[in-house]
Amino acid sequence: MNLISSQQFSFWHRLPRQFRKSGYSRFDEQMEIGKALMTVESPKEKFLRLCPGGFNDPRYLKDERNCKWVAHEMWCELLNQEEFARLLAEDHYHEICRRVLKVEAKTKFMLSQFEKSALHHAIKGDLFAGLMAESLFDLVYGDDDFEKRLVEFATDLSLLPKKQTHPAKWTIATIFPFLAHPQTHIFLKPEVTQAAAKRRGFTLNYTPELNWLTYSSLLDFSEVLAKEVADLHPRDMIDIQSYIWVTEFYESDL
Repeated sequence: MNLISSQQFSFWHRLPRQFRKSGYSRFDEQMEIGKALMTVESPKEKFLRLCPGGFNDPRYLKDERNCKWVAHEMWCELLNQEEFARLLAEDHYHEICRRVLKVEAKTKFMLSQFEKSALHHAIKGDLFAGLMAESLFDLVYGDDDFEKRLVEFATDLSLLPKKQTHPAKWTIATIFPFLAHPQTHIFLKPEVTQAAAKRRGFTLNYTPELNWLTYSSLLDFSEVLAKEVADLHPRDMIDIQSYIWVTEFYESDL
């Protein structure tokens, strides 16, 4: 795949100055602005206003898709199934975790700073690095159905140590299947995804606790969104997740 680079302005830097300074602390205010805007235009209309070229818009590629695709390619290079299995067989747990964090670092704003800190802290020790490595391999490459693998991964995440934020978060549970297999798995950013589902009258069955019903509902919701933008030809779940983010997070003066 050819990734399109652009020198045009980034979405992030077009946000209001006070929001850029305070990061996610003004998230609720931005959500309320977004809700008001949606009363006069549909999500698809807003997306095309912000990204006239749709999923091939240079700004969309630069600020949303490309970094996620680069992270996917890095995962395929550093943690493909054969390489991941080799590292596990040689008990290179810390090396696996180092590569996991390296892949995550290529993404843009997918994990908050608190979530990044929680993940880094949770896998420092030998025991927990081993637990994370084994559990993550099973989640991404295991033979059991994904429901069982997700539930088991959620249990393992709950055993990891907590600093300020516990690593048993939807963002941490879904980011790596999403980056490893963007054709079939989607990343769950709770606030924006709940807002998008509510806007369409879709029952997401969301709870903060990791569970299969919420994730399976999210997969169903992604199909709804794929049909909504079918004429824009989304390539994968990266485009679907980015569509949610752009239409729910950014305001009108982007």
